[in-house]
Amino acid sequence: MKILLLNFTIAVTISSALIFISTLLSKKPILDREKSSPFECGFDPKNTSRIPFSIRFFLIAIVFLIFDIEISILLPLGIISNYSPPLVWSMVGGAFLLVVTWGLYYEWLEGTLDWIT
Repeated sequence: MKILLLNFTIAVTISSALIFISTLLSKKPILDREKSSPFECGFDPKNTSRIPFSIRFFLIAIVFLIFDIEISILLPLGIISNYSPPLVWSMVGGAFLLVVTWGLYYEWLEGTLDWIT
């Protein structure tokens, strides 16, 4: 145990020293207006570099992520079905699906899933 702690301390010390030395010796970039603006053949940009973002698209993407994570949570239920009684894992899976379905129903009633409003 002492050898492991000693090796860990040495590794942290060496990596911290290397990070500190590299920040001291690195060249600091000089920020100016041309370097921080988007490149358009050497001319000043005509438009802003920011594109308007649709909040509806963002909300639909969040709903997709929730259901994607739901699938990854429900997949192990098939593996544990051999090790636990069917009533237990079906009730756990059913309760989880019920909560997610209630959330989807709430979003539907709220109008989050309507693309054009």
